Amino acid sequence: MQHKPVNKKFTIGLTGGIGSGKSLVADMFAARGATVIDTDQIAHSLTGPHGAAIPALLAAFGPECADASGAMDRARMRALVFSDPQAKQRLEAILHPRIREATMAAAAMAAGDYVMFAVPLLVESGNWKERVDRVLVVDCPEEVQVARVMARNGLPENQVRAIMANQASRQQRLDAADDIVDNSGEIAALEAQIARLHDLYLAFSVRTITIPSQRL
Repeated sequence: MQHKPVNKKFTIGLTGGIGSGKSLVADMFAARGATVIDTDQIAHSLTGPHGAAIPALLAAFGPECADASGAMDRARMRALVFSDPQAKQRLEAILHPRIREATMAAAAMAAGDYVMFAVPLLVESGNWKERVDRVLVVDCPEEVQVARVMARNGLPENQVRAIMANQASRQQRLDAADDIVDNSGEIAALEAQIARLHDLYLAFSVRTITIPSQRL
């Protein structure tokens, strides 16, 4: 059985496909008083120069998995897990328990009105949905995702689409959502949705009853 964070605060799992605008949405909630715990940032810390996960990674994948700084060589590992499903499983077996432990520790110390876990692969992980009170998906058309990532990262379209193909589909994310933010338009429209959801989450945080989905 999966357990929710021990501090009993109201919890939301925030997710969305690459280029959907998760970081922007997370920042908007943080500005309104939410405690945002970014699992990507935790993963970067664990796999940074001499991070806590590096010894296990070296044991599993050899010295070539690290770069000269002592951090995980992300480009090399990305290429490996794309081509080798077993390598992907080994990497996840090393990182996921450590990320989970760190997120739980951060949640236990959260001082915000509620806790929002930013989890890019929430749907793919298979267990995050049971660990949070609600799932919030940042959504936009796939063509918008592709254009944003190409402009932001300078990647060719085929590489962006390959990354997207290794994530949950847009429909799978929408099916998992309790709440949906449409980030296909202007910032003003996004701000209005965030303000409405923030008020909703503040209300939910003081209730103990089951809340029906509110798709905005």
